[in-house]
Amino acid sequence: MGDPRGLHRATTRILSLAMVAIGLALVVRTLAAGGSGLALGIVLGVLFVAAGGARLYLQARQDRGS
Repeated sequence: MGDPRGLHRATTRILSLAMVAIGLALVVRTLAAGGSGLALGIVLGVLFVAAGGARLYLQARQDRGS
């Protein structure tokens, strides 16, 4: 069945990368539609990228420490 921790790490990595991709897509779509710097799509996109990137960073830091 596999190592549960390995499955958890892989799933976390995939979902974090998905969050980054969704955030980038939100930013690009908002800019393409003519949104300004404080448009909701820009703000949410940046937050998605930050959350996904932070999770990836924390997981990498934890993996290095183990």
